[in-house]
Amino acid sequence: MSLKSTSTIAAGLMALILALSACIKDNVDIKNYFYTDEEYAVISQALSLPNEPTSYQVILPHHMVERGVTAPIINSHKAALGRVLFYDKKLSQNETISCASCHKQELAFSDDKAFSEGFNGQHTKRNSLPLAAAANFESSYGGGNTGGPSEKVFFFWDERASSIVEQSRATIQDDIEMGMPLDQLVNRLRAVPHYQVLFRKAFGNSEISSEKILDAIREFLNAFVSVQSRFDEGLDGTGDSFSNFANFSDKENTGKLLFMENCASCHTTDMSIAIENLANNGLDLTYTDKGRGQVTNLAEDEGLFKVPFLRNVALTGPYMHDGRFATLDDVVDHYNGGIKYHPNLDFRLRDPFTLDAPKQMNFTPYQKEAIVAFLGTLTDVNFVTDLRFSDPFKQ
Repeated sequence: MSLKSTSTIAAGLMALILALSACIKDNVDIKNYFYTDEEYAVISQALSLPNEPTSYQVILPHHMVERGVTAPIINSHKAALGRVLFYDKKLSQNETISCASCHKQELAFSDDKAFSEGFNGQHTKRNSLPLAAAANFESSYGGGNTGGPSEKVFFFWDERASSIVEQSRATIQDDIEMGMPLDQLVNRLRAVPHYQVLFRKAFGNSEISSEKILDAIREFLNAFVSVQSRFDEGLDGTGDSFSNFANFSDKENTGKLLFMENCASCHTTDMSIAIENLANNGLDLTYTDKGRGQVTNLAEDEGLFKVPFLRNVALTGPYMHDGRFATLDDVVDHYNGGIKYHPNLDFRLRDPFTLDAPKQMNFTPYQKEAIVAFLGTLTDVNFVTDLRFSDPFKQ
């Protein structure tokens, strides 16, 4: 081969290497920007949002999929808007309270007060329910699964709201909580530049309406999926809630078995699909707050309150509809020997022989400690620290 031919081949190889290098560099430098420069400048005035699309798609654990549960399809652009709305104090009449004021992420979207403060300093009538108690709203409450409950209403302690939209509508307009008529809220948000951008990205146009506001909040809440607890890890490994989990201590496994034998008939064995929606759990002989009875005006509904999911329960005290129990130890003590007899007391909490007296669990001190230890395994640290669900506003 001639020297000239060798030089030609070498030059060709060098050109090819340079071309490939340029392609690799181009691929590295390419970013999928979601906003234009002008749009991002607008939203960055108040918000710390990434310029790349954020996925809010829900991925359920193996044990839920095996049960036939399907994950909801989330519109991530609507969820991103819902996140901003959830944390925006403009949703309250005097711009002092947001949804997040009573539902804090680090507390599994609950409050650490028995009664939360509303926009004018008044206290709510009931304890704030933790939004991250459910594995996933859409999946856990019967949306898109084969094992959900048959009743229609699911939200608030008295289950008077039939959907997240209905719950959000009532909360925003409540005269204690946020006090903001939705028509006034629409006009207020229309004057905020970043909402012009966010609504256009979510809905294809910048027109703001109460229906779109509630739809975006619903999409954000339906993107909540709290399924990365040690309990989920253990259940995925065995497929059986009653068997010992390899990732649990002896005390936690003992507490799990006690829970499954004594509590799961109301609270479920997989912490994912509702079994019982409402129950009287023997808190009082006479109820000032009649619970579901205040909605129906039926004597048989007096003292019936929502049976909550228990995911992240170690983070969500105080407990019960009125926050009367400060700790999980107090809750276990109630069921162990503090249940009061009431005509509407749930049959599972009655003495099985007489049915006209409360059941006595008679747990030993170690057993009570074991149940509390098990409840601690339901905490999903990843969820309560997930930036996708955090406050997007610049401080």
